[in-house]
Amino acid sequence: MFELTLQVPQNALEDVSDALEALDALSVSVEDADALTDAEQALFGEPGMVPQNIGWPHSRVRALFAKQTLAEEAANVLAAQDFFEGCRMTGIAAVQDQDWVRLTQSQFAPVPITSTFWIVPTWHTPPPEARQTIRLDPGMAFGTGTHPTTHMCLHWIAQDRGDAVLGRVLDYGCGSGILAIAAAMWGASSVDAVDIDPAAVQASMQNARANGVAIHCALPHAAHGSYQTVLANILATPLKVLAPLLCAFGAPGGHLVLAGILERQEQELVEAYAPYTRLSVAASKDGWILMTARL
Repeated sequence: MFELTLQVPQNALEDVSDALEALDALSVSVEDADALTDAEQALFGEPGMVPQNIGWPHSRVRALFAKQTLAEEAANVLAAQDFFEGCRMTGIAAVQDQDWVRLTQSQFAPVPITSTFWIVPTWHTPPPEARQTIRLDPGMAFGTGTHPTTHMCLHWIAQDRGDAVLGRVLDYGCGSGILAIAAAMWGASSVDAVDIDPAAVQASMQNARANGVAIHCALPHAAHGSYQTVLANILATPLKVLAPLLCAFGAPGGHLVLAGILERQEQELVEAYAPYTRLSVAASKDGWILMTARL
């Protein structure tokens, strides 16, 4: 395979990316050409929201082609376009073949939640200190235990709450099903795992079977009744919209556990949930916070 590399200003980025896909690029990636310099810029956004900027002022575009001739032809076609003004090709280079499955798997190592509770990818052997494990294939859904939000939720589930049992649990936005599986392992009487993404529902069912636990996985309309524990690891914007729904699912005296919230978004969530309950920060990790409440 061969990689075509381009320097592209922000105003031409969308046209160049679309053109590369039309020219049979196997993949197109974009990165900040000013990364690791004083001119580096961070881009932030949330799913479903239109980003404020498309790309960076100076973007580096990498396009992968099956043959060198295809990469050269793409470069020539782009150079003849009006929108290519201000852009330049910086090179075409052969890309060494790699075992992409093995490379991807190497990025996911066993993750300790507590000293004895670990998340272990199926291709790894559990460490000797792991007395309780969740075996997981990341699949297409979010939730491998490595992200701070997932880690904090898992730690909350595994902590000693004395006589306060998990009871009936709702995992709203279940992703890979990792929180639902953990809840089932840590004594929940029953668990409903729901998500708007059918791929997440499927991944949750497969991961639950692989871990020998029984959870009910479905689309959100299947959630019903009252739950002693309501878990939602999503993002701040949908969490604010869902405030009345999530609180309505909670049984009196039950637990509400929210994640996917940046430290700077704490007050927004407190205000959104104020008509229903009093949220507070239960944990923080790498700029993210876990917020909980008793309903």
